[in-house]
Amino acid sequence: MQFKITDDVRRLGVRGAFAILSNLDNRADAGALAHYRRELMERLRVELTPDFVESDPILRGFRDLHDAVGRSNRRFPSSAEALVTLFQRKGLVPSISPLVDIYNGVSLETRLSLGAHDVAKVTGDITLRITDGSERFVALGQTMPEPISPGEYCYVDGGDDVLCRLEHRQCEKTKLTADTASAFYIIQGNASTPHAMLEQALRRLVDLTQRFCGGREEQFWIVD
Repeated sequence: MQFKITDDVRRLGVRGAFAILSNLDNRADAGALAHYRRELMERLRVELTPDFVESDPILRGFRDLHDAVGRSNRRFPSSAEALVTLFQRKGLVPSISPLVDIYNGVSLETRLSLGAHDVAKVTGDITLRITDGSERFVALGQTMPEPISPGEYCYVDGGDDVLCRLEHRQCEKTKLTADTASAFYIIQGNASTPHAMLEQALRRLVDLTQRFCGGREEQFWIVD
């Protein structure tokens, strides 16, 4: 499987690190992650002050991207901002599965937007491109497609299915399950995220994943 990002998306300021990991075990004991999650939440209680969302330059960079393509940040917040807001409101991050808990943790550490897709369910290659409105998107947890407007930057596979809409929401088709053995990871940033930050986030994601869920790094891309 190959991944590419089109020039018009790059000109918007979309940046990212992307990787394929194989030999994953998403049935690993979630309890092994408990210490990492406890330490992370203790740090976040100090770091995520009431004005954090408005003042953080990375989160602001996602809002600038949404302004550039005419999408409401209130309706389409980045996944990173949604996680921060959820933590500020409830003081915790729900545990979903080991692989998802790991990338959500790295997202909260870095404020980059992270996601992952089961490679076995992806059709062909993945392109991060501007939509023309003909694409199909069934949001995570849903069964019916929702309309995609022209002019959004989305991750689209060879079957014209949107895998991730902006960095707002993933699809149902390629969600990680207990049987996922290979995943395509997205670590998306913006004009406020330099190469070093993307590289460090990728290494953090790979290290944590291999520590708790195994895995072998097959391919990676850094786009800045």
